[in-house]
Amino acid sequence: MKNILIINGHPNTESFNYALHKAYKNGVLAKGKYNIDEINVAELEFNLNLSKGYSTGVTMEAGLIKAQEKIKNADHIVWIYPLWWGMMPAILKGFIDRVFVPGFAFKYHNNSSKWDKLLKGKTTEIICTLDYPVFVFKYFFGEGGVKVMRKMVLDFCGLKTTKTTYIGQIKPSTPEQRKVWLNKVEQIGKKYKEK
Repeated sequence: MKNILIINGHPNTESFNYALHKAYKNGVLAKGKYNIDEINVAELEFNLNLSKGYSTGVTMEAGLIKAQEKIKNADHIVWIYPLWWGMMPAILKGFIDRVFVPGFAFKYHNNSSKWDKLLKGKTTEIICTLDYPVFVFKYFFGEGGVKVMRKMVLDFCGLKTTKTTYIGQIKPSTPEQRKVWLNKVEQIGKKYKEK
């Protein structure tokens, strides 16, 4: 059975992102042919500030070690997070800084700018919430921080992005609109198949 990992990067566990998380999970579980694991970044205790960069070894907190194990075991990783100032929340950026370290996610060649992509062979997708119209983010802002996530983080480490789903506008949305979005995300989970 394939292993699917859902990483929720919203710092508030009562946010709509967690309802989307549950909807995706329910969609996948309805098929009954995949294992699901989860990381709720808000529930981890870790220092999100990589104060000395990667120049010196940093002691990994237990939750981050466990997160690395889950990422290693995953065949497909689903990222769910909001866009704040066109980017992911600081807690998710800190999680990536601390978890996607050299030797785990990538490895530079000696005396070279080339590197090995250590997470190659896995697929990934992004489900991102917005507080402005989706078309504005896609066509006026050029997908900003999400494009950085896909190219400069995920692809850099070897993860192949198969889908990006935008949900918005969240702030002025009605309960009826949110039900439509939850159904949409549940259907995405149901339609997941190995690439």
